[in-house]
Amino acid sequence: MQEHRQRLDKWLWFARFARTRPSAVRLVEDGHVRIEGRRAENPAQGIRVGAVLTLALPHATMVVRVLGFAERRGPFETARQLYERLDGGSGDAPLAEADGED
Repeated sequence: MQEHRQRLDKWLWFARFARTRPSAVRLVEDGHVRIEGRRAENPAQGIRVGAVLTLALPHATMVVRVLGFAERRGPFETARQLYERLDGGSGDAPLAEADGED
């Protein structure tokens, strides 16, 4: 993967939209992720800074813009810096802690 891109499943996990990497893969494979309005088919697909993702999560549907990448999964405060919410939603609770997967 190039420096200006990151795998979609890794980014979802690092940004704490999934508790585990396999659950991030399932989100994509089950059709719950759209990139720029198009359904993401491949968890290994590369995303870039500025991409707009629509996430149909178990507890909410969110629209976010990718602001950056991470080298590893960190605390919520660090993960929150990876994206910007565009849907006007509120609440900064860690999303992966709220989902019922695993």
